[in-house]
Amino acid sequence: MARRKQQKAKGKVTGSAGRFGPRYGRFIRKRVLEVEKVEKAAHTCPRCDHQAVRRVGTGIWQCRKCGFKFAGGAYAPQTPSLRVALRTIERAIETQE
Repeated sequence: MARRKQQKAKGKVTGSAGRFGPRYGRFIRKRVLEVEKVEKAAHTCPRCDHQAVRRVGTGIWQCRKCGFKFAGGAYAPQTPSLRVALRTIERAIETQE
């Protein structure tokens, strides 16, 4: 008698989004999981270059090593538009030299 393979659950989300259970739909839970991974990760401090920056509140970030507190994105300390602006500033400085 042949044994049947058990089918794996398709798109099952675990981790921090597992607290929602089957509610809100698979893709919304996936997005929440991705955002919370970025939010909870340790980020690099712009002042002391240590990986000790944590989110204090919405858009407020603080380094646990040097105590530097700064504004950033809601879920990440550097937003994509900030990265573009920093690159533009660096290019302007390079052309002046």
